[in-house]
Amino acid sequence: MPKNSKVTQREHSNEHVTESVADLLALEEPVDYKQSVLNVAGETGGKQKAAEEELDAEDRPAWNSKLQYILAQIGFSVGLGNIWRFPYLCQKNGGGAYLVPYLVLLIIIGIPLFFLELAVGQRIRRGSIGVWHYVCPRLGGIGFSSCIVCLFVGLYYNVIIGWSVFYFFKSFQYPLPWSECPVIRNGTVAVVEPECEKSSATTYFWYREALDISNSISESGGLNWKMTLCLLVAWSIVGMAVVKGIQSSGKVMYFSSLFPYVVLACFLVRGLLLRGAVDGILHMFTPKLDKMLDPQVWREAATQVFFALGLGFGGVIAFSSYNKQDNNCHFDAALVSFINFFTSVLATLVVFAVLGFKANIMNEKCVVENAEKILGYLNSNVLSRDLIPPHVNFSHLTTKDYSEMYNVIMTVKEKQFSALGLDPCLLEDELDKSVQGTGLAFIAFTEAMTHFPASPFWSVMFFLMLINLGLGSMIGTMAGITTPIIDTFKVPKEIFTVGCCVFAFFVGLLFVQRSGNYFVTMFDDYSATLPLTVIVILENIAVAWIYGTKKFMQELTEMLGFRPYRFYFYMWKFVSPLFMAVLTTASIIQLGVSPPGYSAWIKEEAAERYLYFPNWAMALLITLIAVATLPIPVVFILRHFHLLSDGSNTLSVSYKKGRMMKDISNLEENDETRFILSKVPSEAPSPMPTHRSYLGPGSTSPLETSGNPNGRYGSGYLLASTPESEL
Repeated sequence: MPKNSKVTQREHSNEHVTESVADLLALEEPVDYKQSVLNVAGETGGKQKAAEEELDAEDRPAWNSKLQYILAQIGFSVGLGNIWRFPYLCQKNGGGAYLVPYLVLLIIIGIPLFFLELAVGQRIRRGSIGVWHYVCPRLGGIGFSSCIVCLFVGLYYNVIIGWSVFYFFKSFQYPLPWSECPVIRNGTVAVVEPECEKSSATTYFWYREALDISNSISESGGLNWKMTLCLLVAWSIVGMAVVKGIQSSGKVMYFSSLFPYVVLACFLVRGLLLRGAVDGILHMFTPKLDKMLDPQVWREAATQVFFALGLGFGGVIAFSSYNKQDNNCHFDAALVSFINFFTSVLATLVVFAVLGFKANIMNEKCVVENAEKILGYLNSNVLSRDLIPPHVNFSHLTTKDYSEMYNVIMTVKEKQFSALGLDPCLLEDELDKSVQGTGLAFIAFTEAMTHFPASPFWSVMFFLMLINLGLGSMIGTMAGITTPIIDTFKVPKEIFTVGCCVFAFFVGLLFVQRSGNYFVTMFDDYSATLPLTVIVILENIAVAWIYGTKKFMQELTEMLGFRPYRFYFYMWKFVSPLFMAVLTTASIIQLGVSPPGYSAWIKEEAAERYLYFPNWAMALLITLIAVATLPIPVVFILRHFHLLSDGSNTLSVSYKKGRMMKDISNLEENDETRFILSKVPSEAPSPMPTHRSYLGPGSTSPLETSGNPNGRYGSGYLLASTPESEL
């Protein structure tokens, strides 16, 4: 080492020095721990080079601004599920009563775990693989499982974007192609398509024109070429958005994250002006209190919290890893969580306003159809005209008049009433009709838009909004795959990203078969939910119980400049793990009690029928769940029995300050020892204790090096305990 270096000067100085190892490595004034981390690892036999383990932070991308980062997190967390899954769950689970369990779980599980993922990503500045290897090497498989789940979700999620692309281009015509049933002409005879006549124009267009769906998952039916092209367009858009990492995706977020709010605001204003909108909104906010105690409602609310905030996917960690060390991630967690919840409520208001309008139209249609039946019975003397109240006018029949007439006929003709085939035509029945997931967007909402003035304009806006919502989520999902792989294996960013998109497109052809929608259901409802729950609970355990909640809180204090609320300590340590354990158990029981299935569209009946997955599909589903969770036990076993190196046998030191980690592992052996211990080699204690990482002065269970306490520096140096030692 040069004689004029600061370390050498200090070594020959008689000045009493009390700085820690981190201070010496700074080669300057005592280190500000808010902007620095000392990482100690070892190297033996040249198996690993520390320079390959740590990226130079000056080469690591960073967000151009705080706004860009917040928009990226919002774009990832606010997705298609906020538009159709949350309103559907509200409709299904008691309207306003569903908001209670959702808010409770958002506070005790969602926000604390979202804050945890933001904090570990920002602190360690790596993707999910690097983060969980750093926190606890034996649980390093969590990061690999997150990548696999992101892959599963990305495969089918981009198919939904492809569907939106198809509808977007079909919206540039008047009337909208799903507003009327097609007519089949045979010479001079014209008849309405039977499948459409039995269902509805929008339902027919979705199942037959868009998906050309088969009757079951066992009937492949070949590729749907229209959707194959749309899937190619969707992956091309995603590829262009993420090919340069956050340099390209960050700019896309300005539009993709903000545009949906413009559209939602326009739809809310338009929806509130529709006839019957108030009926839909009142129906939403009328709570069914019995639903609040239903365990199934709480399970679904917890699952929605996970998906809404993107917990366990790795995208949150990836985005946060590009932040500065002193960024206030606690504020970010609260802000993004609030915006996410606000967006869900806003979307629900829009959906229920539009569905209230649609329900009034369908109710009036029901009244007209049943009034024609009654007139037929009156003309054929099946019913007496004395049963009709004198003030009823069939030319201007209101729902109130029909209801009165219906009740009279039902009372007088009690025994023969069922044979008449009359419907009550209640508005509440129309509002209670739950349309799940894609059906809400591509059937119910599209049908309502056909009754809007200037319907093509609203349709274009709606599906452009869906494309942007999906794009924001896909950027985060791709970051959950690419960031940890690039950080860990140092693969070229652009080549790997393009390769991922090409690979995903070809695998995604599974979802654009005629039976592809049933595979989307399998992946969406089953393959990701259970693995995600396992990942999130293990993340919580790794930080709170293995790494140590007190230690983690101390490091957050150093990083943020203030101590987070004690609330998080108890949530991470006790409440969140308990609730997630209950959720995991409930999910497993639910799979056992209710065998997985899907809603199949039967062409001959023009109706949906619930079918169970066949044996081969169940085997595929179990395989998907196993593949997603398998890295966790595999990595644990390999590292427990020392079959896989965790880097703890190597000796290297990296100093991370601000945005960079400077590797000094290329020092000569004697200089390296003296640099770390500030002693000449003959005075250095031996052997060096096995050690992984030093995270600041708040570390628990420190291990003090041997040596004369009254030696040159008057004190020994403290080394932090490793996560492995706490296992």
